[in-house]
Amino acid sequence: MMLPTCSVPHNEIQPFHILNGLQELAQTRNFKAWFLDQFGVLHDGKQPYPGTISTLENLAKSGAKMVIISNSSRRSSTTMEKMKSLGFDPSLFVGAITSGELTHQNLQRRDDAWFAALGRSCIHMTWSDRGAISLEGLELQVVENVEEAEFILAHGTEALGHPSGAASPKKLEELENILERCAAKSIPMVVANPDFVTVEARALRLMPGSLAAKYKELGGEVKWMGKPDEMIYKSAMAMAGVDASDSIAVGDSLHHDIKGANEAGIQSVFITGGIHATELGLGSFGDIADLSLVQALASKYDAYPSYVLPAFCW
Repeated sequence: MMLPTCSVPHNEIQPFHILNGLQELAQTRNFKAWFLDQFGVLHDGKQPYPGTISTLENLAKSGAKMVIISNSSRRSSTTMEKMKSLGFDPSLFVGAITSGELTHQNLQRRDDAWFAALGRSCIHMTWSDRGAISLEGLELQVVENVEEAEFILAHGTEALGHPSGAASPKKLEELENILERCAAKSIPMVVANPDFVTVEARALRLMPGSLAAKYKELGGEVKWMGKPDEMIYKSAMAMAGVDASDSIAVGDSLHHDIKGANEAGIQSVFITGGIHATELGLGSFGDIADLSLVQALASKYDAYPSYVLPAFCW
C-alpha cells in the first residue's frame, strides 16, 4: 500500500511499500522530480556507494529531474564540486540546494524579518579538519567575546572562527561552554546544518544540529536551516519546476529527510543502510532491514516513508 501525497497523520504506524530497487518505482509512478540526499544515500563522504552512479544514469534516462537537497553547511556550488570529485556527473542534476546555501542567502539578503533583526557580529562555530566555512560577502563581524556577539552562526562542530577568517580547533565541551554563556545572554543561533550526525566511511560524525539541540535545551532560540523544514523542499520544487504531487524525496534520516518530506506533503524513499543502520541491526551494505524494526523506528521519529529500500540501487 502506498501513502497518499498529502501530509502524513502523526502518531500512528503507516504502511509502506518495500522495494528491491528503484526501477519499478521509476517506471510505474513516473515522478517528474527526485530530491536526493547525498551523505548516506549517494556516497559516504569518501566514495560513491556501489551501483549509485548507474542508478542515477537510469533515472536520468527515464526523464526525471534530480536535485540534491542536503543539510551540508557548505554552499551549493561546493557540494556540486564535491560530487564531481567523487566521480558523479554534475550534468545529471538540475542543481543542488543545501542548508548552507539557504543560510548564506538569508544572511546576505536579510529580506526576512527574523534575519533582518540579527545584527552583524557573531560567534562562528565551524570546521577544522574539513576546512573552515567562508563568510565572504556577508558583511559579518566575527567576534570571540560572547559579550560582543549578537548571534551564533553554527556551520561546524570542530572549531571557533576568528576575525581573521582563520579557525582554532575546539573540543565539543569547549563549544558547549560557549553556548552556555551565549544562552545566558539570550542571543539567537542560526544552525547551517540541522543534522545531528552524518555517515562518513561507515562511521557516524557529529554535526551542528547536535550543538543546536544543546542550545535549545539551554533555553536558546534556534533558527534551523534545511531539512526537516519544508523551506528546502519548496526551494527544490521551484528549481525543478514541479509541485508536490510530482515529487519524491530519497534520504537515510527519518528525522530529517523523511519527516521533512512528510511536512512538505511529498512521497519519500527511506534508505535503511545510512545513519540508522546500527539501530536497524544492519552490518553490511545492502543488508535487508527487519520490517518490524523499521516500523518501530518510524514511530519513534514520527516520520513515515512511502517506500523502504536497503540502498540507492536500480
